[in-house]
Amino acid sequence: ITAPSLKEAQNLENIKKEIRNRGYNTPLVADIHFTPNAAELAARLVEKVRVNPGNYADKKKFEHIDYTDLGYEAELERIRLRFLPLVKICKEYGTAMRIGTNHGSLSDRILSRYGDTPLGMVESAMEFLRICREENYHNIVLSMKASNPQVMVEAYRMLVQQMQMNDMDYPLHLGVTEAGDGEDGRIKSAAGIGTLLEDGLGDTIRVSLTEDPEFEIPVAKMLVDRYATRGNHEPIEPLSENTVLPYSPYAYSRRITTAVSNIGGTNVPRVIADFSNREEITAASLFAVGYHYSVPLDKWNLTDQACDFIYAGDKTVAFEIPGTLGIIYNSESWKKLTAPVRSYPLFCGNEFFESEKTAADLNFVAADLHTLTPEFISKLKTCSNVVLLLDTFHAHGMAEQRRAFIELLLHDCKVPVIIKRNYTGITEEQLQLFAATDMPALLLDGFGEGVWIKQQDISSPAKVNSLGFGILQATRTRISKTEYISCPSCGRTLFDLQETTNNIRKRTEHLKGVKIGIMGCIVNGPGEMADADYGYVGTGVGKITLYKGKEVVKRNIPEADAVEALVELIREHGDWVEVGT
Repeated sequence: ITAPSLKEAQNLENIKKEIRNRGYNTPLVADIHFTPNAAELAARLVEKVRVNPGNYADKKKFEHIDYTDLGYEAELERIRLRFLPLVKICKEYGTAMRIGTNHGSLSDRILSRYGDTPLGMVESAMEFLRICREENYHNIVLSMKASNPQVMVEAYRMLVQQMQMNDMDYPLHLGVTEAGDGEDGRIKSAAGIGTLLEDGLGDTIRVSLTEDPEFEIPVAKMLVDRYATRGNHEPIEPLSENTVLPYSPYAYSRRITTAVSNIGGTNVPRVIADFSNREEITAASLFAVGYHYSVPLDKWNLTDQACDFIYAGDKTVAFEIPGTLGIIYNSESWKKLTAPVRSYPLFCGNEFFESEKTAADLNFVAADLHTLTPEFISKLKTCSNVVLLLDTFHAHGMAEQRRAFIELLLHDCKVPVIIKRNYTGITEEQLQLFAATDMPALLLDGFGEGVWIKQQDISSPAKVNSLGFGILQATRTRISKTEYISCPSCGRTLFDLQETTNNIRKRTEHLKGVKIGIMGCIVNGPGEMADADYGYVGTGVGKITLYKGKEVVKRNIPEADAVEALVELIREHGDWVEVGT
């Protein structure tokens, strides 16, 4: 329950009393930001308080401050004196505390010292944590939330590294904040939370959707329940004791690969649609994956989410395909083609090296970790026309595939790799969350030049294609649509977030690559929108302030006029295009 001022904190006593009178023993958490006196009162009433180091004792004006070491030490002492009373109250009352850093509300002090970085997020929390430890107070949970899954994942990993170095073992609360709604919100949440769960990190989670709050819990449970039976899987061979990890989990760097046709190198990751199980592949079939054929004009029209390749297996594509599309056949079927225009073979492992006929420009070679022997990798390194199709059937498939990428790095093999995952026997909702966990966990480490989601009778080709592009969008490895950074409803929200988000989406969803932040209040607004192009923030009842980047451009616009004012702002800065152009 958010308690933004002393008045709301006082009312926590009434809330708790009534809930207990009705027989509920659910612990209560008070979410505090700018008001230490509210936190100090709440800590006497509820089971846990959440404080944000970025705005509990600091101000945020986006000002750069040059500190001397002595000056910075003085600031730390000021923070200690501000924070110490709360620590003592929590210790006295047995109240737990979440030290919850938000990427969007790092203080000017932290930003000036460490920059807008995961390291800055970690240090912001560690400053408070050190004060707690000086007081021998350890009833603590830590969080490192961000709207960008890349930043969020790096910050949590770095926090764990810092705790291990300092002999700490505090539990972690995971969350992607301002994830948005619908498919985008779920994919982005899974990309961040799921990646860390795959790493074995996290003790509690919160899924934040711009929807009615009861829709968040099923998503969270579905993410967590996947690990109930994960324990006793086949071992994955560890690195030898003296091997140095050939990439950094704390800073994104895309794996260097050689371009093969339009895959790898500096190309965006590619999306492969699986049509091998269809009875027939026709021109109309391609509508689901972004290709619309106009009979009167005899012309293909492409959407921004038109897939790059179709896997036909042994099916025949007997019509003239769009010029941007490639067809992948099983190798034996490909060899029978008389004129294989933009058609490419798929070989299994060593089958490629043993085949008398291969494609001159592009061949797909399927392999898994067990196939990637030193001898096999040496052969790959001599080929300039091969793309590896990395498959897995391991219970912990992400970890096995990550291990395969590490093997390629250790052997300096620059072959491009498509990440392929196979899903059966699950629901459409599980497919969405599982794929949005497994693939981003690799993409966020800089691994993978494309994605292939193979599903059996789970979802339509259109939804699977949208899922593939959504995964690339969430990891910011390929932008194909407008991105909305919008928060869930809470007690600080100053307008109807769902209705407003829908209104803004209706007007702007055709603006490919534009990032729009939609924030219910000022707490995280300007900061969480730090990498957004435009911002729409509630700053008073019925009042909206518009941002261009971090800068305020229009203050206190009446809510009824604010969406149109946002559109005009986008026009003024040259980012507006008309629908259909």
